[in-house]
Amino acid sequence: MANKWTTKEQLTDLLCSLVEIPSITGSAAEIAFPRFVVEQLQELPYFREHPEHLQAHPTGDGRFFVTALVKKQPDTKETIVLVSHFDVVEVEDYGNWKDWAFDPKKLSAMFREHSADMPADVQADLAAGDWLFGRGTMDMKCGLALHMSLLEQACDGAFNGNLLLLTVPDEEVNSVGMKAAVPMLLQWAEQFGLTYKTVLNSEPMFPRYPGDKNTYIYSGSIGKVMPGFLCYGKETHVGEPLAGLNGNFMSSIVTSMMELNAAFCETVENEVTPPPTNQILKSLKKDYSVQIPHRSVTLFNLFLYEWTMEQIVTGMRRLAMMAAEEIKESYAAHAERYAQLDRFTPKEINVSVYTYDELVAYARKTYGDEAIERIRHNVLNSPVKQDERETTIQLVDELAILCKELSPMIVLFFAPPYYPAVCSSRHPLISHVVSDMMAYASEQHGVDLKKQNYFGGISDLSYVGLQHPASTLAPLTDNMPLWNRGYSVPLEALERFDVPVLNLGPVGRDAHKWTERLDTDFAFKTLPDLLKVCIEKLFAGK
Repeated sequence: MANKWTTKEQLTDLLCSLVEIPSITGSAAEIAFPRFVVEQLQELPYFREHPEHLQAHPTGDGRFFVTALVKKQPDTKETIVLVSHFDVVEVEDYGNWKDWAFDPKKLSAMFREHSADMPADVQADLAAGDWLFGRGTMDMKCGLALHMSLLEQACDGAFNGNLLLLTVPDEEVNSVGMKAAVPMLLQWAEQFGLTYKTVLNSEPMFPRYPGDKNTYIYSGSIGKVMPGFLCYGKETHVGEPLAGLNGNFMSSIVTSMMELNAAFCETVENEVTPPPTNQILKSLKKDYSVQIPHRSVTLFNLFLYEWTMEQIVTGMRRLAMMAAEEIKESYAAHAERYAQLDRFTPKEINVSVYTYDELVAYARKTYGDEAIERIRHNVLNSPVKQDERETTIQLVDELAILCKELSPMIVLFFAPPYYPAVCSSRHPLISHVVSDMMAYASEQHGVDLKKQNYFGGISDLSYVGLQHPASTLAPLTDNMPLWNRGYSVPLEALERFDVPVLNLGPVGRDAHKWTERLDTDFAFKTLPDLLKVCIEKLFAGK
């Protein structure tokens, strides 16, 4: 039987068939997508002979992930896991092009036809190379297409070891797929006698700065937490604003101090995490009235490499205390100026800072466990559908309302998701293979691969092992209201699934933008050879 996924044309057609399924995270198409992958792989003779090696597994929320194992010999143990995700972000940003966002060949032809209307960098790429446009072309259905091709080669005995394809949903939101897959990978290791040697991802290369045209090979993936600050002031009528404290005013100060704050950038070798940036900033006042909005919240994206959770909580608390002092001083200055205009005696405002865990401890001591559990039950069982960030905020808000005598206060908490940082750059096997691949890419393809410790786009590699012991995560989990109440990470399984990681993927541009595109010459001419050689070197290495 002739190979299905070898030539550039065959791989392009496979990619387009994958992209044509609009598997936006949370959509019906995301649920249906695994069936297509299974059907395609079932056509390979190996899986007709070994149907138990190809399965779609439920994630527990209606979605599925797919595993496909090709064993070199029945007693072969060494296994490389090829991991990818098949969900994509929504397409509202395509505007007038939205109807063609999942039709790469049509969209690419239209963009070429209207190249004069495209952004300058898109025009330059159109003039210089063969680019395929469309949602998911680079992020990351190209990686899945290449992994399916590698699996087909494994069926023909191409590698001196086993390949296990794993493709999952929900990478773009909460990584439900990968978190569900890790316990299954441990189970399959026992069931099929596997020893995992490497988890190889093929996320596309991400630019480190605007205009970055370098090609990268990654030996890890960046981590992420979402710290939040609930600001609880003092209620008052808008006609007497100095008799209270506006929560929006408080949040604005916290936000201005946290936004793009380079003190929270972490440097490892020559790599630096992007600065924190705000994700949610809003008043918690539900309806308009002439009462000031005295409760508000601000929530941030914070990347990390090697920092422990204790270091992060310490830094966040320090910032909150500085913000509390700034709120006090700013309020006093405004009150003093107003006192010069009208008969008014300024009063001192003091803002306390608590972690969520400290607020829970106070509520338990003052109001008892029953009051806390009543709040949790009402929020978690609310008929109003909310995402995990909104539910977290409501849990903190309701607890703060219960303990309003502590106000004015700033409450530090964490919302999902949590992505642990992972790095295998010091692992002997990965270190040697990365060096070998850099030399091979240069000598055989004229490609200057640059080594990076961390993939910067967030990936499911975060759930391969744990960089720090699970016991060190208490400062995070104790301050995450949803932990084990609707959100969790299988920490025990991650500690057991301690496998080195590597990421080698295609060249693309503009992930999560309407100009998302893939360099098909690199993806389907150069990269297949690089991946094949990389796998061979991983199996050969010690």
